[in-house]
Amino acid sequence: MSYPIGSPGVPWSEAERAAWRARQHKQRSYADDVIVPIDRLRGRFEVIEHGRLEVDVDGVFPLLAVRTRGWDERLPVLLVTGGVHGYETSGVHGALRFLDEHAASYEGRANVLVVPCVSPWAYERIQRWNAYAIDPNRSFRARAEDCPAQESMALVRLVAATPGRVVMHIDLHETTDSDESEFRPALAARDGKAFEPGTIPDGFYLVDDEEGPSPDFQRAILEAVAKVTHIAPADPDGTIIGSPIVAPGVIRYACRALGLCAGLTDAPHTTTTEVYPDSPRATPEQCIAAQVAAVRAGIDFVLA
Repeated sequence: MSYPIGSPGVPWSEAERAAWRARQHKQRSYADDVIVPIDRLRGRFEVIEHGRLEVDVDGVFPLLAVRTRGWDERLPVLLVTGGVHGYETSGVHGALRFLDEHAASYEGRANVLVVPCVSPWAYERIQRWNAYAIDPNRSFRARAEDCPAQESMALVRLVAATPGRVVMHIDLHETTDSDESEFRPALAARDGKAFEPGTIPDGFYLVDDEEGPSPDFQRAILEAVAKVTHIAPADPDGTIIGSPIVAPGVIRYACRALGLCAGLTDAPHTTTTEVYPDSPRATPEQCIAAQVAAVRAGIDFVLA
């Protein structure tokens, strides 16, 4: 498969990155879809603007986090992130729904911190990368100043400034058909590599951290999600997206080494959710509900 930008085998220069960006157009509104719902939560939660994403002529996007009131440093911190990849819609709306319907019930038992949309420019353009053809979910570093993506840098700074110990982090994602038709070919072209076709799992799965796995935590989440939508089976070779399954519906990545959002903290319980919105067996509503179920199950497991 060829990609319409660049030359085969040659990594992109700034010219190719600019050509790629010129193809990206606003398709939905971060202000309407994310800021307005967060504004409705201000009477019940503390809303924090932890940065402003400045993207040349495309404007400035306030980066917003929401946390439970009565923050107590003695209580565990539970972190939920969505929209690290802006095109993965159910992560954003799942985080917002969790806030609206469930987060307040944990006040007094835990400090809940939710960042519904890490990458607003990409959310508006239904894109995986940010405006500079950088993947935020490969850009998390121990020090904020070392992060190559503004979006990742802002989140690292927020977490570093948050009082208390993070004991759980759930990062909400999707795996879509467009991964295979657009985003993986674009990645190969950008890096001057040959595109190697892969598969798209039909169903929900989790990515545990191989550097600090928490298998019981993953199992508790999958049991809850299975009541909402189906769990992805392994491919015939026993893998999911090329990674060996370590339990039904679970694979592992070296999250910190890869610069993934799930490696952002030292939390003992971390996972990355992956739903499949293009499945004929799932609806957009089921995908959002699955994300909410995953967050609730993860929190209930930790607090138990």
